[in-house]
This record gives sequence, C-alpha cells and structure tokens, in this order.
Amino acid sequence: MTGRQKLIAIKFVHTAVWLFFNFVIFYMLYAVIVNKIGVLYWICLGLILLEGFTLLAFKMFCPLTVMARKYSDSGRHNFDIYLPEWLAKYTKLIYTSLVVVSIVIMLFRLL
Repeated sequence: MTGRQKLIAIKFVHTAVWLFFNFVIFYMLYAVIVNKIGVLYWICLGLILLEGFTLLAFKMFCPLTVMARKYSDSGRHNFDIYLPEWLAKYTKLIYTSLVVVSIVIMLFRLL
C-alpha cells in the first residue's frame, strides 16, 4: 500500500469516527432536551470523556491525525479527514461547545 493509499484509508476511518461522535453528541443533546437521561446518555458521556483524554494524551491532536501526518506535509486543517476546511478547523470548538451545553442542561435537569 502506498503512502497516498494509507492517507486515504486514514481519512475514511477518521471521517467515520467523526460521524460516530456526531451521533453520540447529538444523542446527548436530544436526551437532555427531551429529559430522557438514562444509561445510554451516560455511556455517551463516557465515550466523550474517553475521547477528551485521548486528545489530551496526544497534545490535542487525534491519533489518526498523528498517523496521517506521516503521509502528508499539508498545512490544511482537513488533510486527514473528509470535511470542509472550515469545519475541520473549528470542529473541536463546535463539538466541545455542544457537549458543554448538553452537560449544563443535564445538570439543570438533575438538580
């Protein structure tokens, strides 16, 4: 497999992981909005915390980004994922904000 093929494979996997976490985050928002905070919400929150610890361990980079860097010297924010440049650039800010909103609503519901 060539370096280009490996980068394409990483981009597909990274995009799939990104989509998975979209479902997780939007489920969390749905659950707190409709007040259905149950086991699945807590599992989702655990997955988000695990992702957060992973990012911290890799100096705020996804491990897939670190892997993709071996096959590209691009300075673009979306070199390692199939997202528009602007979304790849701001994805951590956007999704962290959504998770915080979810947690705030959850705390409001439970208190």
